[in-house]
Amino acid sequence: MDRTPLTRRTLLAGGAALAALGPTGSLLAQTGRPSGSLTYGISMTDLPLTTGQPDRGAGGYQFTGLTLYDPLVAWELDVADRPGKMVPGLATSWESDPADRKNWIFKLREGVTFHDGSAFDADAVIWNFDKVLNKEAPHFDQRQAAQVRPRLPGVAAYKKLDASTVQVTTKSVDSLFPYQMLWFLISSPAQFEKVGRDWSKFAFAPSGTGPYKLAGLTPRVRAEFVPNEAYWNPKRMPRLAKLTLSCVPEDLARVNALLSGNLDLIELPAPDAVPRLKAAGMRIVGNDTPHVWNYHLSMAEGSPWRDLRLRKAANLAVDREGVVQLMGGLAAPAVGQVQPSSPWFGKPSFQIKTDMDAARKLVTEAGYSVQNPLKTKFIIPTGGTGQMLSLPINEFIQQSWAEIGIQVEFRTVELEVAYTAWRQGATDPSLKDVTGGNIAYVTSDPFYAMLRFYDSRQIAPNGVNWSHYRNAEVDALCDKIRNSLDTAEQDKLLARMHEIVVDEAVQVWVVHDTNPHALSPRVKGYTQAQHWFQDLTTLA
Repeated sequence: MDRTPLTRRTLLAGGAALAALGPTGSLLAQTGRPSGSLTYGISMTDLPLTTGQPDRGAGGYQFTGLTLYDPLVAWELDVADRPGKMVPGLATSWESDPADRKNWIFKLREGVTFHDGSAFDADAVIWNFDKVLNKEAPHFDQRQAAQVRPRLPGVAAYKKLDASTVQVTTKSVDSLFPYQMLWFLISSPAQFEKVGRDWSKFAFAPSGTGPYKLAGLTPRVRAEFVPNEAYWNPKRMPRLAKLTLSCVPEDLARVNALLSGNLDLIELPAPDAVPRLKAAGMRIVGNDTPHVWNYHLSMAEGSPWRDLRLRKAANLAVDREGVVQLMGGLAAPAVGQVQPSSPWFGKPSFQIKTDMDAARKLVTEAGYSVQNPLKTKFIIPTGGTGQMLSLPINEFIQQSWAEIGIQVEFRTVELEVAYTAWRQGATDPSLKDVTGGNIAYVTSDPFYAMLRFYDSRQIAPNGVNWSHYRNAEVDALCDKIRNSLDTAEQDKLLARMHEIVVDEAVQVWVVHDTNPHALSPRVKGYTQAQHWFQDLTTLA
């Protein structure tokens, strides 16, 4: 089938229909026993991993992570009008030991059971650490380790102190360490034994402590969830008797399924279909989301992006307002890693804006032009949760870059392949012809927004400093931030770090997401948090 060529004009026309949409819709509180059922159309080609550590990025946590499992440290997700905060999960408290601040003491919640009826305790926590961090453990799982190991770079050691207390030792003093624990979910050791010590079998009969149980799984098609009637947290008891997640990766297919009644809510509605959705009585919901859509640029030897002039030119050639228009207004221009309203933004001297003449001048100074363009290759995902309109936005920007003498060829891959490449880093042999990549991600806390990308000690495979970026002042700031327990001081140090990375144009920043959803009138309750994590127990 012939594909209509995408131009900047046609892309903008397709997104204009969303421009008049408002913010998050009203939410209805529900009480009583779980009742009714809803089917949620998600943009993924397959369900995220169900064994305890979801794949497919942060979006996977709302689908098969925080439904089936709990972390020790949780994120507040039942509020929409402000950012959430860290709250107790399976740990009722955590603190660094004053005698040795590298030791973090977690007091565990008592009386909690897994879906299989076995008890949650300190032994289960240690077993789960071994599952992803100890390659010699008989139950070590490389698939889960690949997802969460980069999210736990601070862990040096861990041990049980008593049945309800665990100590985690970090590699250095790190006041931000609890943020890492948001990503560490706890699965059942007893269930692993019951299914014959086979993670592939565990995937079809998972057991966590979470609010939902898995009732059915058809890979690449659907997952069905029912309430965990013994769930420990009454605030997160499911309101639905059944929740079905259906994989519908194509935007218009999700829209048509919603309009036909085969789906009850969808993520990422096609922008040009929104008027039709609204006319049919569907509700469009979005929210401020600490989530940035950007490109990481290689700073490795031989990369053209070691030239600051080219990095700045690539930023100046992006029509961010055009991208926002393409998204129908459900995005905001990104002029840095975080929003200008963030206490970490600072006062960068390099003003990120659209200035094609300045961009061409910088490209010319670097030795290139439209007639003699820089030719390079980026790896980009075809789509998926968090990638917004992945291919249209990438092609829109690709055309702008061509107008200033930067000719980027795309290697398009499925989202999980893109995440794997992201973790491997710019110098991995599989990426020998790639000098940049597009991955969108959460920026909700200091570690996830900043330190993991700019600290040279986070260069892959230790972390996701994909670019191999090194700056001695930034490294020193990272150390000071980790050593400080004063939030105001942390904010000041983070602001200075952000000034540096923006002035050095370390990335190409495009937009911040609003994570749009379309809901049918059948959906009576849904709280969309200001996060990429979402709590599907709020659905009714």
